Amino acid sequence: MNTDTPESVPQKPSRKRWLYILLLICLLAVGAYVFFIKSPAWADKQKNGTKPTPPISVVALPAKKSDISVYLTGIGSVTPLNTVTVKSRVDGQLMEVLFREGQTVNRGQLLARIDPRPFQVLLTQAEGQMARDQALLQNARVDLQRYRDLWAQNSIPRQQMDTQEALVRQYVAAVKSDQGQIDSAKLQLTYSRITAPGSGRVGLRLVDSGNIVHASDTSGLVVITQLQPITVVFTIPEDSLPQIMRRVKAGEKLTVEAYDREQKQKLASGTLLTVDNQIDPTTGTVRLKAIFPNKENELFPNQFVNARLLVEVKRDAITVPTASIQSGPKGKFLYLVKPDKTVELRPVEVGESQNGESAIIKGLAIGEPVVVDGAERLREGSKVEVKEPGQTRRQTSDIPHGQGRDRKKSPL
Repeated sequence: MNTDTPESVPQKPSRKRWLYILLLICLLAVGAYVFFIKSPAWADKQKNGTKPTPPISVVALPAKKSDISVYLTGIGSVTPLNTVTVKSRVDGQLMEVLFREGQTVNRGQLLARIDPRPFQVLLTQAEGQMARDQALLQNARVDLQRYRDLWAQNSIPRQQMDTQEALVRQYVAAVKSDQGQIDSAKLQLTYSRITAPGSGRVGLRLVDSGNIVHASDTSGLVVITQLQPITVVFTIPEDSLPQIMRRVKAGEKLTVEAYDREQKQKLASGTLLTVDNQIDPTTGTVRLKAIFPNKENELFPNQFVNARLLVEVKRDAITVPTASIQSGPKGKFLYLVKPDKTVELRPVEVGESQNGESAIIKGLAIGEPVVVDGAERLREGSKVEVKEPGQTRRQTSDIPHGQGRDRKKSPL
């Protein structure tokens, strides 16, 4: 039997005692934080060690009111008004080529000569045959007049006079046939001189002099392409067709501009010539043809171009530089400079663009300053310093001597 008394048994520490100890430790930690971190000495140290964030230099311009043009853009190709393959119309030896490759020729200009001697021989033969038949016709007419006088005196039968009349008509027909042979020989002789059927630029020579050419040759001698004026055939979506047709029916001359493949360089300006009579059901587009003077040969046949058709000019639209418009997950927006030199992110609805200017349909008023340079470093509420264009970056010469290393670390 255990005879130990309750006073002699050791007591375990209570749970409350451990909780008090843990609470005391937490209070000591908080006190230390308040004393060391929040003390004036620590605050002064932190303040002296951290530099304030400088304002961001930006260029801002006010929204203005101006006219903006509405264009329809389509892909097209340059198509000449006339392209002619010059061929020989007679058979013979090509004696002389009188054009230079790439030369601009006029209608009727002599391009080549074919040996004319065979055709001159045919002409001489036809003229000789005609002279013979004319002499026979003249003699037959004299005999006919004599027979008529004798028939009037009942000296010859009527049949003899009728036979002579038929002979005269026969010789008349022979003379007409001879005249046809003469005309044919002269035409062949004319065809031996190959002239330009139209004005334009000649291509590469397809046949050299000395070769025998035939009227049945398919390749021809050279190809002439008209360059002035010239046309551009391009396509637009069928949904835009009613807008164009209203202006075409009103007799308006719509301006068409041709740009290069990258749509950076304007090549030429012209006017809309016509609209095709049907829509392509496979692409949902309609073809349009524009004509260009092409005085300086800016456009070349089969050249790929981007055509811009001016359909409307919006007057007094609110415009800003296109460079000021930013894109985000929620759409287009601008940075506006507020009177307190901070920026505000303003969502906007953008319309047409022209020559670096974009129309703002909704979200902006005239005169509000928008950031056009330096927006890539901005956030909502950023402090800014408005500079003149070209001064958003400090120049090396503006920094005092010895501070070049600090300048590299600056975000400005």
